Amino acid sequence: MAEHAMYFADERAQRMYKIRTGILKGLVYLFLSVFALFMLFPFVIMVWGSFVEGKSFDNFKSTANFEYLGFAHWTIGNYEQILTNRAAESFPVFFLNTIIVAVSSTTVTVVTAVLAAFAFARLNFKGRDALFALLLATMMVPGEMMVITNYQTVSALQWKNTFAALIFVHGVSVFYIFYLRQTFQQIPNELYLAAKVDGVGDLGYLVKVMIPIAMPTVTTIIILSMMGSWNSYIWPNLVANGYWKYNRNHSMKLVSNGLRDLFSSISGSGQPASDTLKIAGSMIISIPLLIVFVLFRKYIMRGVSRSGIKG
Repeated sequence: MAEHAMYFADERAQRMYKIRTGILKGLVYLFLSVFALFMLFPFVIMVWGSFVEGKSFDNFKSTANFEYLGFAHWTIGNYEQILTNRAAESFPVFFLNTIIVAVSSTTVTVVTAVLAAFAFARLNFKGRDALFALLLATMMVPGEMMVITNYQTVSALQWKNTFAALIFVHGVSVFYIFYLRQTFQQIPNELYLAAKVDGVGDLGYLVKVMIPIAMPTVTTIIILSMMGSWNSYIWPNLVANGYWKYNRNHSMKLVSNGLRDLFSSISGSGQPASDTLKIAGSMIISIPLLIVFVLFRKYIMRGVSRSGIKG
């Protein structure tokens, strides 16, 4: 009898445990669902508002706002006409400039960060630690103080209103070098020595071994660098507020400052820049960053899943 009583007690305890676990899991899923809806609500409003004309949400017109921004008729056939139309600056030109700058500056940033991090993590040369400490010390300097010297340098090189001024200012990031160096140092040094024995050079070891292992960190750098260059406002407003130095019919403005000037010009012409027009512009600006996240999400998830694994 005692054994049967213990059996039913254990069965009852297991049943209660499953009920409590199910309730707890249900509450967690409910909380996450509500939180997800709370996070997605602004994006849903942004997408809906971009297809509405005027300041109210009761005048639905599918392409009205995109016609104002210049996207409704932006096709391959009239691509050259849009780029050379100086009289009417269009948002697609700002969009194209931003894509060129974001992709190019991110590429330069990743290349310099990978090479510098590898040198400070694996190569032995005189003054390595002192040089790295000096680089870290520059992180204490506020970025606003570098704007003046960078502007003077760009002016001396005659790079104003060129892509070079927008790309190379983001070419080196001490934080990304430090961040990637920490990841490289976690890779066992025995792999480097074994590669040396097999006759693999430093560059081959970096490309075939270190970069694949550190891909989640590299992906994070790509996303952060892309977001930084895409959302940059102060620097493009200083050095790229006119027309291309080599083509006076091509505006050098990016989406950050070009969109604001476009809305100001619409308002100045007597045609108000509606709230829904601004929402449409914001939605178009957000799409490339969303695409970058979708393309690299598996590397981000892989980095999160491996973050708690030791060895």
